[in-house]
Amino acid sequence: MRKDMGIVKTECAEHGRDGSRRRTDLHTHTCASGHGTDDRIADLAMEASRLGMEVLGISDHGPASPGSASLSYFRGLSLCERRRFGISLRYGAEANILDPDGNLDIPDEILRTLDYCIVSMHRPIYTPGSAAENTKAFLKAMRHPNVRIIGHCDDSRFPVDYRELVRAARALGIAPELNNTSLRPDSYRKDCRQNAAMLLKECASAGCPVILSSDSHGREHIGDVSEALRLVRELGFSRDLLLN
Repeated sequence: MRKDMGIVKTECAEHGRDGSRRRTDLHTHTCASGHGTDDRIADLAMEASRLGMEVLGISDHGPASPGSASLSYFRGLSLCERRRFGISLRYGAEANILDPDGNLDIPDEILRTLDYCIVSMHRPIYTPGSAAENTKAFLKAMRHPNVRIIGHCDDSRFPVDYRELVRAARALGIAPELNNTSLRPDSYRKDCRQNAAMLLKECASAGCPVILSSDSHGREHIGDVSEALRLVRELGFSRDLLLN
C-alpha cells in the first residue's frame, strides 16, 4: 500500500536566499491546540503572507492532547476557506498515537476529509515502550487514511528503530519529519540532534524523502527551519531528498 504524497510532494518549495524559511510549512498550530497561543488560522495566514510564503498547513493536536479542540473542529475543517491573504491553506491534524496498536485519537472517517495527517507520540497520551514496540506503533499508525508525515520521531523518550521506520516510510510513501523545534537549543525533547542525524543517515541510505517543519505554536516561528537546515548542511544530506 503505497500512498500518494500529494500535497506533501508537489507543493513544497524553497524560500529565502539562505533557505532558512520555506514557502511551504505543513506543521503549525493555532489556539485550537491549547498550548498557550491565542493565534487563530487567520493570524497564521496573515504572518505567512507577510513572510512571502505560499502554502500553509494547519495541523492542530488531536483531541487527546490536554486543552486541544474536539473532533467537531477537525470535522469542520473541510468547510474552511482555502485561501487567505494570498496564502493557499491546507487543513490537516497532528494525530496522537494512543497505544502500541497504532490507534489514533481522530477516527478514520474524519482523517479522510483532511488534506493530510501527521502522526506523533506525546506524553502522557502514549506510554513509551521499547524501540521495537514504539516502531511497531508508528508502523501501524502510518496505515491510517491520509497519514503523510511521521512527526518528530527524534525524541529519546520514544526510542525507535530508524532503519525499520525509514524503510517502511519509503515503502508507504510517507515522509519522516525533521522538526525544527526539536533541534532548537531550548527544546524540551531529549537527544534530538543525535537522533535526527541517525534518521537522516537512514533516509539517505534508503532514498527516503524528508520534510522540514517548523512545528510552530502560533505565528512566531512559522516557516522557520533554520536549525533543521543547519543539520542537513552539516551532514551533507542530499537536497534531492528534501521535499521542501
